[in-house]
This record gives sequence, structure tokens and C-alpha cells, in this order.
Amino acid sequence: MNRAELRKEAYKLHARVCSIMANPKRLEMIELLSGGEKSVEELTQRMNIPKANVSQHLALLRHHNIVVTRKEGLRVFYKIANSKVTQACRLMREVTLEQLSVGKQTIQAVRPARNARR
Repeated sequence: MNRAELRKEAYKLHARVCSIMANPKRLEMIELLSGGEKSVEELTQRMNIPKANVSQHLALLRHHNIVVTRKEGLRVFYKIANSKVTQACRLMREVTLEQLSVGKQTIQAVRPARNARR
């Protein structure tokens, strides 16, 4: 595979990972797992969603090497496979919060102008 083909493959993989991450529940899971490994039961309780849903999300994250597992008896524990995933999610969250803040300021700045026209 030449350099251009490798670059295209990297973009495809990047897009695939981003599409996997484009789910609020998975982002919440990643945030919870950034604090250390958790069992399915812990995630179910913390997220307040059915165990089947948690398991489906975790299976997808595991399939794409975003999380890894460890078994202890009958319990399965999950943790983030690469700390850079957590860093990337935190960075994107900061960008999102900044955008929300700017949007809120814009709305507040525009409202008085609207009221003044009435």
C-alpha cells in the first residue's frame, strides 16, 4: 500500500471511530470508564439504563478496540484501551462547551436588540 492509500485508509478508520463515538450514551460510558475500570453492573447502575443496552454499547466499543475487558469469575470489567481516547473525548467536550457558551452569549446579545425594536 502506498502513502496515499494509507492516508485514505487512515481517514476511513478515523471516520469509523468518530461514528462509533457519536452516541451520547457511549460518550457517557467513556467518561465513566475514564475514572477506572467498571463492571457492566456498575455502568448499568450509574447510567440508569437496561443492562442489555449497556452490553450492546460495550460490545461495539470493544469490537472497535476502544475498550478492553477483564474477567473475574462471572463478572466482566471494562476499561479504556488507550488513554488518548479519553483525552480526545475531553478535548471535544471542551470545544462543545465553548461553542455552547459562545452561542449563549450571542443569543443574550441579540435578545436586547430584538426587544429594542418592538
